[in-house]
Amino acid sequence: MSPTAPWWRSAVIYQVYIRSFADANGDGVGDIAGIRSRLPYLKSLGVDAVWINPWYKSPMADHGYDVADYRAIDPLFGTVAEAEQLIEEAHRHGIRVIPDIVPNHTSDQHEWFRAALAAGPGSPERERYVFRSGRGPGGAEPPNDWVSCFGGPAWTRLPDGDWYLHLFAPQQPDLDWRHPDVRAEFESILRFWFGRGVDGFRIDVAHGLVKHPELPDLPPRREPAVPGPLASESADDRPRGHVDHPHWDRDEVHDIYRAWRRVADEFPGDRSFVAEAWADSPERLAAYVREDGLHTAFNFDFLMSGWDAKELRTVIDDSLAMLGAVGAPATWVLSNHDVMRHPSRYGRRAVKRWTANEPYRPDGPADLELGTRRARAAALLMLALPGGAYVYQGEELGLPEVEDLPEDVLQDPVWERSGHTDRGRDGCRVPLPWSGGTAPYGFSPEGASAAPWLPQPEAWGELSVAAQTGDPASMLELYRAALRLRREHPALGDGTLAWLDTGEAVLAFHRDPGFVCVVNLSPEPCPLPAHTSVLLSSGPLADGLLPPDHAVWLEM
Repeated sequence: MSPTAPWWRSAVIYQVYIRSFADANGDGVGDIAGIRSRLPYLKSLGVDAVWINPWYKSPMADHGYDVADYRAIDPLFGTVAEAEQLIEEAHRHGIRVIPDIVPNHTSDQHEWFRAALAAGPGSPERERYVFRSGRGPGGAEPPNDWVSCFGGPAWTRLPDGDWYLHLFAPQQPDLDWRHPDVRAEFESILRFWFGRGVDGFRIDVAHGLVKHPELPDLPPRREPAVPGPLASESADDRPRGHVDHPHWDRDEVHDIYRAWRRVADEFPGDRSFVAEAWADSPERLAAYVREDGLHTAFNFDFLMSGWDAKELRTVIDDSLAMLGAVGAPATWVLSNHDVMRHPSRYGRRAVKRWTANEPYRPDGPADLELGTRRARAAALLMLALPGGAYVYQGEELGLPEVEDLPEDVLQDPVWERSGHTDRGRDGCRVPLPWSGGTAPYGFSPEGASAAPWLPQPEAWGELSVAAQTGDPASMLELYRAALRLRREHPALGDGTLAWLDTGEAVLAFHRDPGFVCVVNLSPEPCPLPAHTSVLLSSGPLADGLLPPDHAVWLEM
């Protein structure tokens, strides 16, 4: 990686789900002061930046993704002054700050939507959102057959007869991005936070925003609630054709991001964007990160891949080829706040490809010993690949999904919207364990006035930061070692790779100069290629052989 290349081309970015990271004031919910208190930990871990899930003023119908004021911090988390202090302190630690931005929809408590409700049908205030008359007698049926990502119809009718669109919860009305006020407002919001020192933004639902002007019904075939690669038994037969969807991944969205790129370029310091963009092919994803567009995009194909060497290699090759063709770096991610934590996914008997069309459904109980072993190997694979990487908080501790949360504590709107058939995403959002043998495990200060907002498992004390620090066999120390080597080794970060011939069930690649990564996804130990030393392994080697579900970094 060239020392003059932009930082975001090879950055390791740590995702902070603010509610669950660290609680400084004892109310059971994480906050900005909690993040500030843990900056030394993040520096010692070796990450380049933090991505912080929404911290804006919000009624919290979707835990902050329903924004009422984009220029204010919710009192639950702190103040704008505290956010500015966090940014300054993070920069002193060499850590960049990337907040979320939520442009597809606002809260129903946003001043614009309240004004739209008050103004009534046909008013200019309603033109900033997607309001329509209904179909059928008296307009009693929704304007079309679109469905909410959280379950149920994507339309809610008001007492005055108008329907409004919400591709997520009813408390999250969709903006109409054809309206100039919407475009101008978000460019102003970007400048507000860039001016306070943030280094970029993660764009929520970046593939959304633009809807077909005629709002047609969905295509005849079954369509996903959130787009992604279509399900199939193997990577080789995945469909590659693009579906002209009426509200996802429309070509017009790129004009918005070209304007955003111009805003970012007004500010010094390589400000950057990362898109949460679900696209049905690597080619469509690459369109978001062309030279005049966004900088990077999440690689959901990699996240959704099964534990299969052939499939992973196809995803890696496709990603590098398509993104490289437009001059963009790849990014790699194993978990985030919306999906089951990967030790629990990998701990199932058969880990097949899953898609956003068909959300991950666990098949039987997890073998967490197996899942953790695979997660260690997957971490070395991810951190050795060309480009950047995202680490979801607690991933470096090997935290599993909490799959037995009592129903009465579930808070994800998916739980209610699905009629209590989908438990939602709370299981990957349980507050982190920092120290101690009993809850709250250092998440909240001693003598806190409230319990953590989601209960922590009894066994999490042994997974805490304090328990793992200094243990060379721990997941935490594996991540620390990998991130240190990634910074130090000239082969790692952005660049290219060359595959080695090791058979179908083993992934092995060379990166210049003098680095090889080998991942054994076969059921038998495999020999290592010629090397001068072992830099790092996900577990003990057996007589010079790499055991199944292990990975190793070698110096050539």
